[in-house]
Amino acid sequence: MSSRISTPDYLPRLGAGRHRTPRRGACFMEFASYLAGERWSDHPSCTDPVLAALARAVNDLVSDTRRQELLQDVPRVIGLTASRAGTLRVAASAAASALPVSSMHRQHALAVGLRASLGALDELGVDAPELRARAEAAFTAAPGATEWVARHVEFNGAIPPGRQERAGLEIVRVAACGIAEACVWDADDRLIALLRTAIAELEQAKTSAPRAPEARPAARGEALRPEASLTA
Repeated sequence: MSSRISTPDYLPRLGAGRHRTPRRGACFMEFASYLAGERWSDHPSCTDPVLAALARAVNDLVSDTRRQELLQDVPRVIGLTASRAGTLRVAASAAASALPVSSMHRQHALAVGLRASLGALDELGVDAPELRARAEAAFTAAPGATEWVARHVEFNGAIPPGRQERAGLEIVRVAACGIAEACVWDADDRLIALLRTAIAELEQAKTSAPRAPEARPAARGEALRPEASLTA
C-alpha cells in the first residue's frame, strides 16, 4: 500500500503527540474527535478508552513516513465503544500481536496480560475462537515467556472486573512499545497491523454481541395484570 496519502488543506494532518488546534495537526484520536463533531481532544468519548490508547500509541510510535496511512482507519473508531468483553478483546488482541517479537522483559508482561485477559473473557462466557487461536499461536512463538508465566502461578489469574480497563490500558501500551522497539525490519507494518487488528476485533465483538430480546406485544387485557406491569 502506498504511503503517499494526502490530507485536504482544510483537514488536520496526522502528527505525533498532542496538538492544541487542528491547524497545528492532529494525532489519530484528535482527528477522530474532529470528525465525530466532539470537542477537540485526544480522549474523545466516541471510542473505547483502551482502543483509543492503542491508537494514540501507534500514532506516536509509527514513523513519520508511514503515519498518514492511518488516516483511512480514523472513521472506523468513531462510535466504536465497548462492553467489558470488548475492552478485554482489544487488550488480548494487542498482546497476541506483540508477544512473539517483543523483548523478553516485555514478553513476560504481555504473556501475563494475555492470559489474564483470556481468563476474564472465560468468566464472562465469551468464546472468541479466532482470538484464542491467535493467542495460542503467540504463546507457541514465545516459549520462554509462556514457561515463565506457567512457573509463576500468582500471575495466572483473570483480571478482576474493577481493574479491566486500567489493565487493558497498560497492556496495549506495552504491546505498542514492544513492537516499536523490537529487532524487526517491519516494525511500521506491525504497528499499523496491531491497530487495525484490534479495531477489527472490537468490530467483531460488537457484531457478535447478543441482542436484547424484543418486547413481546401484550395480549389484550394483559396490561391490567399486576405481573405484566414494569412498575409492579
